[in-house]
Amino acid sequence: MAVERTHKITLIPGDGIGPEVTAAVVKIVEIAGAATGVGFEWHRFAAGAEAFEQTREYIPQALYDSIEQNRVALKGPVTTPVGGGFASINVTLRKKFDLYANFRPVKNLPGLATKYPDIDLVIVRENTEDLYAGLEHEIVPGVVQSLKIITDKGSTRIAQFAFDYARKHGRKKIHAIHKANIMKLSDGLFLRCCRRVGEGFPEVEYKEHIVDNTCMQLVLNPYQYDILLTENLYGDILSDLCSAFIGGLGLVPGANLGRECAIFEAVHGSAPDIAGKDMANPTALLQSAVLMLHHIDERAAAEMVQNAIEQVYREGKTLTRDVGGQSGTRAFADAVLEAMASSTAAK
Repeated sequence: MAVERTHKITLIPGDGIGPEVTAAVVKIVEIAGAATGVGFEWHRFAAGAEAFEQTREYIPQALYDSIEQNRVALKGPVTTPVGGGFASINVTLRKKFDLYANFRPVKNLPGLATKYPDIDLVIVRENTEDLYAGLEHEIVPGVVQSLKIITDKGSTRIAQFAFDYARKHGRKKIHAIHKANIMKLSDGLFLRCCRRVGEGFPEVEYKEHIVDNTCMQLVLNPYQYDILLTENLYGDILSDLCSAFIGGLGLVPGANLGRECAIFEAVHGSAPDIAGKDMANPTALLQSAVLMLHHIDERAAAEMVQNAIEQVYREGKTLTRDVGGQSGTRAFADAVLEAMASSTAAK
């Protein structure tokens, strides 16, 4: 099919397994685009340690400029040192572009046996404040203070995002997750904002659960939840917990959304121990690319990729080792491409 429109996308391959899974995803997205009249112009940039070696900046100014101009980015995993080194690239980009909504759908893939079948949860996480504001200082030697920042503006707009999404997609229930029994001012403010926004959505059932109880309730009965509306830290923890229901972080997509820009990324780490070994599972980044395609209104391409992913999992013949298969990154990607080709031929 002739290319009818072209999208400029900022591409951050990342490090570790990032370049491998990114290459697989780009190839699949381009083939889906070609079949549906869509072209892509990828603007590639390094970030993190690799970028520092090249430019003496962990996030080059040219990368900031590209995201600002293109307004859409696809990002592979980037290593963040623990306890030292450069700051989190993820957090820095979210704050820079005010990507206030972190959106993570958690849904089973067909054919993949788990202890929790038919999971269909959405986590909506505030993405710019809370403890992730990164405001820390040493009061005296041996005493460090980290500041939790919760604002009316931040809490209101993430609640608005969650309720708008629920209305648009027919979701019936939202739980606001908190620790207001202890942090009465900060989490109390978050709850007041959620309640205020919720009053405008009478068709959506609104509830509140304390975060530690939520962890227990999720393990006992995750089906009681529909949308989890959270502050930043709680959402980060609960996202990883919920990913275990469907097979792990290698399967869960993520979107960071603001009013002007959006960055789509896999939620797992860079797994340097298997980098370059053709072992990594590209599913998480691939499903993040599906979210990206929906975001840029390329629904046909998005559905083609998602249907092909589900066909490969349903058949179970070409899966990576993390989900019980024996195939590598390239073989999995080729299977997805073959599934897309088969569906196109069938039409």
